Amino acid sequence: MKQSLYRFIFFRLMGWKIIGTVSPEIKKCVLMVMPHTSWHDFYLGLFTRGILGLEMHYVGKKELFRFPFGWYFRWMGGTPLDRTGGLNRVDAIAEIFRNKTVFRMAISPEGTRKKVSELKTGFYYIAVKAQVPIIPVAFDFQNKQVRIGQPFYPTGNYEADMKILLPHFAGVKGKIPENSFEYRP
Repeated sequence: MKQSLYRFIFFRLMGWKIIGTVSPEIKKCVLMVMPHTSWHDFYLGLFTRGILGLEMHYVGKKELFRFPFGWYFRWMGGTPLDRTGGLNRVDAIAEIFRNKTVFRMAISPEGTRKKVSELKTGFYYIAVKAQVPIIPVAFDFQNKQVRIGQPFYPTGNYEADMKILLPHFAGVKGKIPENSFEYRP
């Protein structure tokens, strides 16, 4: 019922499409979601997750998961990030992957909704450390499409692997087009 409602709103009322999918057999992955230019990206992600019918997650600082809103953030797929014990973020998130049976983590490599010319690399090194694939996901407001790419297992060579992942985002415009990350081969 809920999935039908999501489909009606997303496809019929909003006029969006989902191109591609995430195989349910991929239980753990990093969803590389770009461009991130607006708070509208959040509900696009929620609709996409609901339509695909798969668990998808995110991480946030552990303080967000305290009373009174902690239950809500967990219900929405959030996992608190505890950086105590000397772990850096990459190691801490890789540990979350190890401790979960299913963990499909959505993350925006821009790290902000503002214009950036360089991506943060944490998403990549999390995938390497956790030994999980990266799945590129483009939120293309210009064409009203969520484009889901093929899973890619990082090799450890960031520069070479970005040449494979970034073409998925060529020509994609976010809600605020001037803030979109621009892929240049």
